[in-house]
Amino acid sequence: MNTRKILMVGDIVGAAGRTVFQRTIESLRRDYGIDLVIVNGENSAHGIGITPRIVEFFKEHGVDVITSGNHIWHKKEIFPYLNTHQDLLRPANFPSGVPGVGVTIVNKQGVSYAIVNLLGRVFMRENIDCPFKALETILSYARDKAHIIIVDFHAEATSEKQALASHFDGRVTAVLGTHTHVQTADERLMPNGTAYITDVGMCGALNSLLGMESKPIIQRFLTQMPVKFSVEMASPYILNAVIIEADTATGHAQSIERLIITDNRAELEKECIEKTLGGW
Repeated sequence: MNTRKILMVGDIVGAAGRTVFQRTIESLRRDYGIDLVIVNGENSAHGIGITPRIVEFFKEHGVDVITSGNHIWHKKEIFPYLNTHQDLLRPANFPSGVPGVGVTIVNKQGVSYAIVNLLGRVFMRENIDCPFKALETILSYARDKAHIIIVDFHAEATSEKQALASHFDGRVTAVLGTHTHVQTADERLMPNGTAYITDVGMCGALNSLLGMESKPIIQRFLTQMPVKFSVEMASPYILNAVIIEADTATGHAQSIERLIITDNRAELEKECIEKTLGGW
């Protein structure tokens, strides 16, 4: 059996998330024999959105595909990049005519990978197309072009994520949830060979609210008044990810492993602060 290992890293939040990713990725790639790296980068620029400079940073550290979600449009400078590249995805079920693509095919060492990015509709504000129908359309052509198909489903509701995975069980290699920034403990292989987890988690400050400073968010809950959110910079930092091993002949997952890595080093916090002050 010929298999490949895919690393999917959860939502990377600001400079804290980028830094712990930078400090961890090479050892992950080496220790687990990773063949393909995917990250969700929609919160990597000061906690919301992504910029071309940050895309370059991810590519410098060996990321093959960057997925996103509802915050992909926050930084206007990313629009030209989306229109000219296919290594940064926006959700495929946004209406036609918006910048970018929602699926890309990557060829590495004789194996083709289709990476799909979808956005959920339950409890989400965006007026978007049906993710189920969008994936059905994508599979009509991607199935013959890719050995392995990975879906990043950026969604709020657990039920919607599980329903999509159940509906496409056996037709895609993995359905990996993102968006909530809280890693779930329900990773499993579904009956027909699709790997699933409700949420991969995040990279950022551990003692935070979804990677952001806690006090302003608590104040908003208490008062219902608008507040400014800022990325939490204090250590320790956490990296959440999953590793999927997939059979290239069948496209089915053989295993899914959940990762939680914590970094307490003080110099990491200093490095994060320096990157934030540097403006990216």
